[in-house]
Amino acid sequence: MPLTGAVAVTVLGSGTSVGVPMIGCSCAVCTSADPRDQRLRPSVLFEFNGCRVLIDVTPDFRQQALRHRFTKLDAVLFTHAHADHILGIDDLRPFNFRQSGPLPIYGSGETLDTIRRVFDYAFRQGQPQGPVPRLECHTLTGQPFELCGATVIPVDLRHGEGSVTGFRVGSVAYLTDHSEIPGASLTLLEDLDILFLDALRYKPHPKHNTVEESLRYVERLKPRQTFFTHISHDLGHARAEQLLPPHVRLAYDGMTVSA
Repeated sequence: MPLTGAVAVTVLGSGTSVGVPMIGCSCAVCTSADPRDQRLRPSVLFEFNGCRVLIDVTPDFRQQALRHRFTKLDAVLFTHAHADHILGIDDLRPFNFRQSGPLPIYGSGETLDTIRRVFDYAFRQGQPQGPVPRLECHTLTGQPFELCGATVIPVDLRHGEGSVTGFRVGSVAYLTDHSEIPGASLTLLEDLDILFLDALRYKPHPKHNTVEESLRYVERLKPRQTFFTHISHDLGHARAEQLLPPHVRLAYDGMTVSA
């Protein structure tokens, strides 16, 4: 069946690899009383066609799943295999228990190779079935694929010298950990209602976009609404939003949007 109804996105984490507050830091953002300045590691949940699809499984996944009272997952999409995007994989086991079967996971060949290496105990052949994550790997080819009856479009991104996969479902796209959106990928991001973009901080970074750089992508792509994510402790939520145009906001943990 085609995509029916809205695509809803819940932000499970809007922070960087170290989260906010950062261990040992006493800056104004890390000590802020604004709950929007408390950012777990970056992940979102897409809901469409009655399915729940997780993007990335962070070291904070157990906390995120308990906070949002997850009872099922239909699939996991991985953007890349850096630690802050995969190290919660072991906490997928309760979904295997509840759903009595392996959980489909999707990622590039490089990403899945790293996951198999880091979590080798979950992929050993011939071992008795034990309390390990049961995962069914699907390698992305760069082409759109069907998931839960809807078309998912992988979007190639640059992350410094590495590569990352963004994802588009319907008129919603989620792009994290990028320093460049190649021209061919920009054509996949036209006519969006909601766009999530990496906007780490104001100062340049070799592997992430700054706020200014992401604003230039907003101007080029012209989505109806944009949310910046993967936010460092350089950006206090309230002050940063005062400096943004009305159609660009900062994502925060727990927010839900739909289109």
